[in-house]
Amino acid sequence: MLTEPKLEQRDEQPYVAIRREVTLAELGTVLPPLVDEVLGWIARRGVAQSGPAFFRYLTMDMAGDGRFVVDVGAPVAAATPGEGQIIAGAMPAGRYATVLYTGPYDNVASGHFALLEWGAAHGVAWQTSDDGRGWGARVEYYITDPADLPDPQTWETEVAFLAEP
Repeated sequence: MLTEPKLEQRDEQPYVAIRREVTLAELGTVLPPLVDEVLGWIARRGVAQSGPAFFRYLTMDMAGDGRFVVDVGAPVAAATPGEGQIIAGAMPAGRYATVLYTGPYDNVASGHFALLEWGAAHGVAWQTSDDGRGWGARVEYYITDPADLPDPQTWETEVAFLAEP
């Protein structure tokens, strides 16, 4: 199930993450275990987490080699230096189009397709690189913790794209 897309202004949001380059086939196996690594790092250091875990797609090459560069991370209350494989980053400030998807993670792509279609229909352009592979911010926020709600039909994921100013 998807909500109606909407636009909202967001401030810059610092985060910590682990960055990986993966293929489409590896997205569902390589990236999810990294969430626990990031959240564990945050907890061990007493860093204040300020939102749900996310996947931020920095590059997506659907037509070429099929590789993705993804930050698996969590927002933090204040900029925090990384350590080892943990990097510091920030979601850029700006206007975001968002949609809330409810259901199993294997269909979260429907939220991406909904935003792409909605943007085209409403004249909203996304912040992307000239070749269309790089994204200013294309993010899935995993609002529901499956450990708290084991029924995948109840899982909520916000999909958010940074729009051109």
